[in-house]
Amino acid sequence: MADVYVYHFIPFRPDGTSAPSIRLATLAAIKGIGEPIMESQGVVDSSELDAEGFFISVVGFCSSEVTALTAKIRSLELRAASRDRDAQSMPPDLNDKDAYMLRLESRHLRAEARQLTIYRAKLLAEEADRYHQAGA
Repeated sequence: MADVYVYHFIPFRPDGTSAPSIRLATLAAIKGIGEPIMESQGVVDSSELDAEGFFISVVGFCSSEVTALTAKIRSLELRAASRDRDAQSMPPDLNDKDAYMLRLESRHLRAEARQLTIYRAKLLAEEADRYHQAGA
């Protein structure tokens, strides 16, 4: 598995209107159907794309911010696991530096995922509070 860049895009529409897509896709998937928004670039694991190159989003019942965080955390964990597998598959005496760098990058990705998980938990708690206050 490999890291892949994905982007939001502005689809070409027959009526000439423009609105950014909700979906993320690779540049190859966007080609011919819209104009990529380069500033929206994100990195996901290749296993998170469908056959056409669109990001398979995590469906959630929370706010869009929590859903987006969940997807990002999942991507970070998948990318870290990929680095771990690559490091483990290297011969022990060969490429020690490369294996070390892969493990280091994996730790960094997992640390970022942990920070986002903490932030997501705070958001979920706030959403739960708002839900309970609205129901009271």
